[in-house]
This record gives sequence, C-alpha cells and structure tokens, in this order.
Amino acid sequence: MNYMAVAAGASAVSGMMGYKGNMAAARAARGAGEYNATLAEQERDLLVRQKTQQESNMRKNSNRLAGAQRTAVSASGVQIAGSPLNTLADTFFNTELDALNIRFARDIDELNKTSEAALARASASARSSAFKTQAYSTLLSGGSRSAQLLA
Repeated sequence: MNYMAVAAGASAVSGMMGYKGNMAAARAARGAGEYNATLAEQERDLLVRQKTQQESNMRKNSNRLAGAQRTAVSASGVQIAGSPLNTLADTFFNTELDALNIRFARDIDELNKTSEAALARASASARSSAFKTQAYSTLLSGGSRSAQLLA
C-alpha cells in the first residue's frame, strides 16, 4: 500500500468522523432547545395557575370585606342606601379592577413564556442547521481531499 492511498483513507475517515460529530452536535442542540422550551412552557403554566389563585384569593378577601361592611351597617341600624351603598359599590368596583390587573399580568407572563419557548425552539433549530451544514461541509471536504490524494 502506498503513502497516498493511506493518506486518502485517513482523510476520508477524518471527514466521516467530523460528519458524525457535527450531526451529534446538531441533535444535542435541538434537544437542548426543546428542553429549554419545555421548561418555559411549564413555567408559563405555573404562572397562570398562580395568578388564577391570586385572583381567587383576592375575590374571597373582597367578599369577606363586603360582608363585614354589610354587617357593620346593618348592626348600626342604618339602611343600606346612600353612603353605605356607595362604599359597597366601591368595594365591588375596586375588586373588579384588581381582578382585571391580575388577569392582565397573567396574560403578559403567559405571552412572555410562550415567546421564550418559541425562541428556544427557533434558536435550537438554527444551531442544529448550522451543525448539519458543517457536517456536510466536513464530509465533502474529506472526500475532496481523498480524491486529490488518489489522483
């Protein structure tokens, strides 16, 4: 066996090893991106549950406050009209405003985490494509070097 044939074989093996390494890196990049996206989606789901619970707790506390206000007014013998009614109305409307603010914050958190997941997937796809391109380039380069050595 001559030196050129051995060198050509080594170049072909080197190209194949580079190809395999880059393809493995492409799979790893895609897997890491999917993992990060899944984490962001899980965080999103937890945030939505947390905000929903926060809204529920706020409504319960507001209902307790309104009940205490009605009891205090009734115990005093005053009719629930005029200022006492306005106070109850304020409690109700403030509760609704607070609930809307909590929902808005939940929607923002949900959108942020959904975007984070999409970005993780897109970034992983781009890295994976770059590794695959490098893999094919390495394979072609190794084949080209082998052909030049054999010629």
